[in-house]
Amino acid sequence: MEGYKRVKLLLIFLIISSVATSASPWLPMDGNYPGSYCLSWRLAIETNNVRAWRTVPIQCMRYVEVYMLAGQYDRDVQLIVEQIRVYLNEIVLPGDGMDAWIFDVDDTCFSNVFYYRLKRYGCDPYDPTGFRTWAMKGESPAIQPVLELFNELIETGFKVILVTGRDEETLGQATQENLHNQGFTGYERLIMRTPENKKHSATIYKTSIRKQVMEEGYRIWGNVGDQWSDLQGEYSGNRTFKLPNPMYFVP
Repeated sequence: MEGYKRVKLLLIFLIISSVATSASPWLPMDGNYPGSYCLSWRLAIETNNVRAWRTVPIQCMRYVEVYMLAGQYDRDVQLIVEQIRVYLNEIVLPGDGMDAWIFDVDDTCFSNVFYYRLKRYGCDPYDPTGFRTWAMKGESPAIQPVLELFNELIETGFKVILVTGRDEETLGQATQENLHNQGFTGYERLIMRTPENKKHSATIYKTSIRKQVMEEGYRIWGNVGDQWSDLQGEYSGNRTFKLPNPMYFVP
C-alpha cells in the first residue's frame, strides 16, 4: 500500500509540474480548452449516453490522467461509498445467511490505473495479452474506500460474492492472491469465466451468474461495478452502484 501511495504521489507531482510549465494554461476561464470537451465526454460515458466506445479520445489523455491520479477520482469513489452506507442503514437483515452483495473485481475492488498509464489511460486499443501479463503479476492495489466497504458488509452479515470477467484457468490463482494480498478476504465466493461462458458478453455472463445466485435462495441487496455491463440485465439486485471509469468500456 505504501509503495502504491509513493508511486501515485510521484505521478501527481509530474502531472502538476507538466501543467505548470505548459505554454497553454490548463484551465482558461472561457472554457475553450480540451478539458472542457473531455469533461462533457466523461459525463456522457459515465451516464451511458455514449456506448461501445473503443478508446479514449487522444485529446483527453491528460484530462483522464489528472482525473484518475490528482484526487477527483478518489473523491468520487468516496462519495459513492458514502451513498452505499446510507442505503445500508435502511436494511434490516433477516439473519438467515442468505443476504448477498455483489462486487466486480477489476477497477472496482482493485485498481489497474498503473497498467493503463502504460496504455495512455485508454487512448491505446485494448490489449488482451498485455493485460493478462499485468494481471498475472498480481500487483493491482486495492481501492481503499471499496475495501473498507467490503469489510463492513462482511462484518454486518452479508455474503459478498465477487463476479469478474477474468478467465479462471489463466488468472484464477493470480486473482485470488492479489485479492488476498490487498485485504479482500472472507468473501463467500469468487466467480470467474469458464469455457462455457467465455464467449458471452459481460452483460449476459454476469446476468446468468446473478440468476444462479438468486436461484440458490440468495437475496441480492446491492451490486457494485465500474462498468454498465456489471449492472445491467435482469437479477441486478435491489440497488446498483456505478463506480467511475473513464479508461475503458466493457460491453
